[in-house]
Amino acid sequence: MPHMGLRHGARAYGALMKGYFKLFYKAIRDSVVHFIDADGFAMASHIALSVLMAVFPFLIFGTAMAGLFGADSFSQTAIHFIFDTWPEDIARPISQQLIEVLKEPRGGLLTFSVLAAAYFASNGVEALRTALNRAYRVTEERPWYITRLVSLGFVLLGVLVFATVSVLLIAVPVALRFAENWFPFLKTVLADIADWSVIGTLILLTVGLTLAHLWLPGGRRRLIDVLPGIGLTLFLWLAGALGFAAYLSGFANYAATYAGLASLMVVLIFLYMLGALFIIGAEFNASVMVLRRSRRREKMRQQALSGKTEPVSQSGG
Repeated sequence: MPHMGLRHGARAYGALMKGYFKLFYKAIRDSVVHFIDADGFAMASHIALSVLMAVFPFLIFGTAMAGLFGADSFSQTAIHFIFDTWPEDIARPISQQLIEVLKEPRGGLLTFSVLAAAYFASNGVEALRTALNRAYRVTEERPWYITRLVSLGFVLLGVLVFATVSVLLIAVPVALRFAENWFPFLKTVLADIADWSVIGTLILLTVGLTLAHLWLPGGRRRLIDVLPGIGLTLFLWLAGALGFAAYLSGFANYAATYAGLASLMVVLIFLYMLGALFIIGAEFNASVMVLRRSRRREKMRQQALSGKTEPVSQSGG
């Protein structure tokens, strides 16, 4: 009898895993098919170009705004957090150019150039919103000025986050020196926090993806609805970054093809890959949501049928 119970439990577990694998396979297949049908490759190109054009305005606007709060190291902090998870061969050229651009003194926060930078930075967010609407199969019903304000809100939120982090990174060394004298047991913890730049980047990236999936596209989604695609996106981004770095170091010679534009083309192709994987994550969420609703309706239909047939069989008896 114990062996029969174990065998029955193993069979039930196998059936459960088979059901989950079947659901995962259907969701992946539906995601890829809808990605192609909804012009996902074209949207990935749109995201790549829009994000590249938004990076410089975002940092220009952020540097001007962060100066009001005394976060003078905003640009260095933002550059590190944005590019620390990129392959070095891709991040180095564009980060060096950003540093050169941000060395130039800017006017006050409310100058026309700074406000224009905020608007152009929001174009990158608008590209993400458009791609998410297509991936989630929703039609945007909000007025254009509302969606633009939402995009500007994301830009401001990003600036505030990076400004706060830059202030904290300045405060950590001060806390370390203070801890050496008064709280030696906190020294190790604070040192670990100061060295967690990559982990901090991943945390900010996860939070940013979550907010984007929940708030940017039209319609409403629960947190549990967007987590599967976010996890898939992070995994694919990591694998894609490692694979693209290996490809650049071992095979690609973009300088021979694009000459002086080689660095720009490498960044664009890398952003194109990230954009496509970002859309795939949203497509996966939408597919899982559709399959869940379909299974729920099927379950309700079977329950309704069983509820109708049971009284008939009893009266017939």
